[in-house]
Amino acid sequence: MPIHSAVDPIRSLYVHVPFCAQKCSYCAFYSEASTGEMVNRYVRALLREFELVAADLKPKTVFFGGGTPSLLTLKQWGQIFEQMERFSLLGAAEWTIECNPATVSLDKAQLFRDYGVNRVSMGVQSLKETLLDKLGRIHTREMVYKSFDTLRQAGFDNVNLDLMFAIPGQSLKDWQETLAEALAFGSEHLSTYEVIYEDDTPLFAQLRAGEFTEDEDLACNMYEELVQQATAAGLMQYEVANFARDRTLVPAALDEVQDVPTYSCRHNLNYWRGGGFYGLGPSATSYVRGVRTKNWSNTTLYCEQLEKGNRAVESKEQLPPLSRAGETAAFGLRMTSGVDFENFRQTTGLDLRREWAADMEELARRGWGQILPGKFRLTSEGLRFADSAAELFLR
Repeated sequence: MPIHSAVDPIRSLYVHVPFCAQKCSYCAFYSEASTGEMVNRYVRALLREFELVAADLKPKTVFFGGGTPSLLTLKQWGQIFEQMERFSLLGAAEWTIECNPATVSLDKAQLFRDYGVNRVSMGVQSLKETLLDKLGRIHTREMVYKSFDTLRQAGFDNVNLDLMFAIPGQSLKDWQETLAEALAFGSEHLSTYEVIYEDDTPLFAQLRAGEFTEDEDLACNMYEELVQQATAAGLMQYEVANFARDRTLVPAALDEVQDVPTYSCRHNLNYWRGGGFYGLGPSATSYVRGVRTKNWSNTTLYCEQLEKGNRAVESKEQLPPLSRAGETAAFGLRMTSGVDFENFRQTTGLDLRREWAADMEELARRGWGQILPGKFRLTSEGLRFADSAAELFLR
């Protein structure tokens, strides 16, 4: 049944496209190899899911992630965009689509622009061919250059580059060279990820088999190099591993968020600040008015449910207020601006200075945190260990 809401609609939308040309060796996200008929079936199911939630959506931010969204054909994208137009879901202030450099074409980029997509996140990961092979990526460094030029030609003036560090076999010199080369593109945003060894991935199996070892000191040195080079290149760090350019003239649609650089990812800011969002597609999570739901991590099951006219929800939970507030604090700590006490109280109904006073004092004692008059934030050292710091705030 379609959702009808008498309260303010949800302002953020995530759509998961679960298909890849091949599975990367580090990836633990739900994704699968693409086959023509299954992709078509998924698109038909997604169109139905849009219909079921549209009445409760008026998105300011939209993010198509994957998988590899750019694998979809022009015809499939046309069907998705037409459905979004039918239900008044176009016109978001920030609309991002993730792209693999091997699957960017001028026709596709221009179609994106025609329907209002204004931000592309390109999964570069590395500019070293040997490391791309090790990660199982299907693109080459040459494709990165070609795709970036194509996006600029299509009119994209807000492009993010994704990079990975602490890749097995990656030296500090490799990372320094990749960073310098990537920053020379002049993209508006840089997001980085330290390799994490997740169960059921080829990289984890290789680690267990002793093919390589983790080097925490090297990873720390790489992180310090990241912050130093990105900052020197004119990017501002606004989250643990996210950097963006700032402009004096802020686009009118984006000027609501103050304490971040202009080209920060507004969609992710909503996550980190505990905002609500709908997640569509297999395995996608939604967080709507305190209730978290998760779709089936199985494309066939996802399609079957929607073909019956049902939401494809596998699980649902409503967190108690204290647990929900703890999550909001934990996510907020990832941002360099920290957690504003008054905003936190308005969002959660709880006072960070009361429920989490001892935790803030502990982090300050370690040199990981700063208790300021209006907010709490992590220090530069604390940001390196943000996950450990955040655990203290979970209830």
